[in-house]
Amino acid sequence: MARDSTLRFGAQTDEVTSLLRIVNLVRTGEATTRPEIGRLTGLGRGVVAQRIDQAIEMGYLEDGEFGPSSGGRAPRTLRFRSDRGRLVICALGAMHLRVGIAALDGDIIDQVHRHWDISRGPAETLDTALEMIDEILARQPEVEVWAVAVGVPGPVDFASGRPVAPPIMPGWNGFDVRRRFEQRFDAPVWVDNDVNLLALSERARRQDDAVDLIFCKIGTGIGAGLLSHGRIHRGANGAAGDIGHVRVRDSEAQCRCGKTGCLEAEAGGWALVRDAEAALADGAGGYLARHVEEGGAVTPESIALAAMDGDALAISLVQRSARLIGESIAGLVNMFNPGVIVVGGAVSSAGEIFLAEVRQRIYELSLPLATRDLSTVRSVGDEKEPLRGGAEMLREQLFDVTFPRWFADGKPSIDRVIPAS
Repeated sequence: MARDSTLRFGAQTDEVTSLLRIVNLVRTGEATTRPEIGRLTGLGRGVVAQRIDQAIEMGYLEDGEFGPSSGGRAPRTLRFRSDRGRLVICALGAMHLRVGIAALDGDIIDQVHRHWDISRGPAETLDTALEMIDEILARQPEVEVWAVAVGVPGPVDFASGRPVAPPIMPGWNGFDVRRRFEQRFDAPVWVDNDVNLLALSERARRQDDAVDLIFCKIGTGIGAGLLSHGRIHRGANGAAGDIGHVRVRDSEAQCRCGKTGCLEAEAGGWALVRDAEAALADGAGGYLARHVEEGGAVTPESIALAAMDGDALAISLVQRSARLIGESIAGLVNMFNPGVIVVGGAVSSAGEIFLAEVRQRIYELSLPLATRDLSTVRSVGDEKEPLRGGAEMLREQLFDVTFPRWFADGKPSIDRVIPAS
């Protein structure tokens, strides 16, 4: 708790400002001893000691081990209390639910996964997600939930946390996702497109806070997350990066969004399944045909595996998808000039069969300057990626965006962090 009325009411006095800065220096690892804090802040030894005592009393910092000596007595290090709160992450996919909890430093503590069809609607989906969250929280010591992240496979108005006309999420348009979690945990909640979480996960994995990166996910649908100098570019309303619904030249394919000729309707995972099933019905043979004869389902994953095993039908479908996606990414490269393109999702698991075609189209259609230092790589495919990304998004919103608003309270609250919509 805060020590006096000045801190309780969060007034930005010099005392509160310097205290906030000291906590952030320790939290980010820029300074971990009292002498380092004094050098970076310019505060005297007595003031530094007083502020650190306040931060310890408020529960933000604690003493750690002794650091290396520079000749005199070894200084005691300081640690941010990352165990003081929990972050809850709920990553919804087209065909799965994945939830996890993390410490305040972003470390994933526990997770659970379930196959799930997002088209079952928001009520049943969120009930199931909350049950899964309760399951993993029950395995942990009783620690307060400080914030919740929800990733959804569709466009999101980031300010309100509501999906907007998501093509693969019937019944979700305008649904107040945030409210269910706020009621359950009495904590601030942020909702974002799932591919933005994957882009943030890549930023954390690379430990590059200033990276210019595009994460392109080719799963059941297609989307892109854009990082500009390490910050997610969502656009005015949260629609930035939705390349799945750009028009493919000469295409008349009907898309699930209601339009015709969308990239997703030609190159997304569901489109590949559609085309594969049509070819198999016409008598196509090979690995994929045998897979179906043995009772297997045609999925984006099975098509990618068949391509890697040399199936001619699967290879042709994957390579065509890659060429179309490469053309769309090339437009982003010319406009956005990223340093890294990361390709993930079920279709991309075909590996170099897919990635080589993407690279070729990007280099053919992009400006030489835009591709001079560009690298195009596959995602590592770690199942924790969306959970790590959700934790990164929460840490960014809590500590980089809203920390001064709730710092003096000792923990975030909905009214301090999320403005009324």
